[in-house]
Amino acid sequence: MALDPKTVQVGTELPPLVKGPITREMLKEYGPAAGDPNPMHVDDEFAKNAGYPGVFAHGMLSMGFLGEFAVQAAGVGNVKKLRARFAKLTWPGDVVTCKGTVTAVRDENGTRVVDCDIWTETQSGERKVVGSATLALPRG
Repeated sequence: MALDPKTVQVGTELPPLVKGPITREMLKEYGPAAGDPNPMHVDDEFAKNAGYPGVFAHGMLSMGFLGEFAVQAAGVGNVKKLRARFAKLTWPGDVVTCKGTVTAVRDENGTRVVDCDIWTETQSGERKVVGSATLALPRG
């Protein structure tokens, strides 16, 4: 469900997007598709030798979820900027929920422009990827 340019205001929550749970199979498929062959995401022994408790999700997987989330909120072609920072690792079994809140609303050339804080969080409420997005909502 996209944001309504007529009613959006500071504090409006973007409709959440839930992904997962993250599976090891998902990580095996994502790596080659994303051009990321790092064995850290698919080989437990490799990850443990590097000091991690096991494999973990690609950061770009969660960032991709945020991209889908922004498109869901604004519509195709209406995401003008998306920035993200990887704050914590996402593990197999985690359910990732993309969330966001509108921080600014303005009109530019007949378009309602909306700035948002966006993030992913897991079932425990821990934020994993945090960032911001600028959405341009056409005024119908």
